[in-house]
Amino acid sequence: MTKLAGEHAELTERLRGLLEQYYVRYYRDTLGLPDWRAKVIGRQREEEVEATRIQAVADTVGRPLRGMRVLNVGCGTGGFNVAVERAGAESWGVDANLDAIRICDLRRALGTGGQYALAVAESLPFRDASFDLVYCLSTLEHVADVEVTVREMVRVARPGGSILLYAPNSWALYENHYKIFWPPRCPKPLARLYLKARGRPTRFVDTLNYLSLRRCVDLFRRAGVVPEPFRLVKVDESQTGLAGRMARLYYRAFNIEPAIQLVARKEAFRRP
Repeated sequence: MTKLAGEHAELTERLRGLLEQYYVRYYRDTLGLPDWRAKVIGRQREEEVEATRIQAVADTVGRPLRGMRVLNVGCGTGGFNVAVERAGAESWGVDANLDAIRICDLRRALGTGGQYALAVAESLPFRDASFDLVYCLSTLEHVADVEVTVREMVRVARPGGSILLYAPNSWALYENHYKIFWPPRCPKPLARLYLKARGRPTRFVDTLNYLSLRRCVDLFRRAGVVPEPFRLVKVDESQTGLAGRMARLYYRAFNIEPAIQLVARKEAFRRP
């Protein structure tokens, strides 16, 4: 083995170890998922899962991602950035978690591309109109200020560019982090009692913003763009039996989607 190959193998093993540590803390210690081991193993190849969404993203944007400048807001451990770089885009990622950014920097050292910064979504460290695509998957529900974050994403998008948002709907009957049935918009004190009764950790619930489709649409419009629905992630509707039938009836009766999936195009700016 050459020295270069040996260094690459060493970095790859280090990346594997850091990913394992990061997601053990998240899936086992923070969320208490019964199948945390399987979730951790799946994260070792997260870029392959993200790659399955690239064509849907391109279809939504209306052109191939090759040559685009893409910002991933709340990039986590960088799987989407790897996938979008392989599709020919230039990618940037920001995250408020230092451990996540360290993993992303290690990915870059391994030659998978992308540039990363430790930053909060409310203060993106980029100039106005910097990106063709701003991608925000499962991040808006965690930020300190939802409205400021939406304004920041619109600000850094170029005219003609797009902002793609995916976030859990607080009116859903399922909590997508804990992977359990969830009373819609459950008050947090009751949510903590509910989690304790199910033997699950409770602190994570305090990091969640309760979002609705109406609120997100309104925030984008106030930021100057008009959003529209799109489908990027297929929401799991695998509930069976009476519970599954009741859930589907609830969603149809109240015209609710379990997840918020919106695309806002910068060219739709409303001008006075």
